[in-house]
Amino acid sequence: MTTTDSDIVSIEGLNVDTVIGVYDWEQRQSQRLVIDLQMACDIQTAANSDNIAEALDYATVSEAVTNWVQQQPRQLIETVAEGIAELVLKEFAVTQVQVKVSKPGAVVNATNVAVTIKRTQFDSPFG
Repeated sequence: MTTTDSDIVSIEGLNVDTVIGVYDWEQRQSQRLVIDLQMACDIQTAANSDNIAEALDYATVSEAVTNWVQQQPRQLIETVAEGIAELVLKEFAVTQVQVKVSKPGAVVNATNVAVTIKRTQFDSPFG
């Protein structure tokens, strides 16, 4: 990352109810996913102007991620993580994104299961 891209905008604990899973019963009901994003971008212009139009609007990012996750059933949280990373890199002024997708309660004896990926513009077919 360059110096200006060392700024991070985070969204933590974005709860999204969606159809996710490999088992038949999972495909018949919604389950909660918890999504954490860390997005590298230059925030100096927004900070200097104090103008949301110059900022990475985390409300808009959250809405886009929620809509994408809910648009169709998926089997794997890995698929969800990759899709979110591609969406954020394509649609927003972000040079790198780290995505954590958690599926609480997926394993009986575990509080949570999750995958975490980090992608850059160079990894993305949109970069």
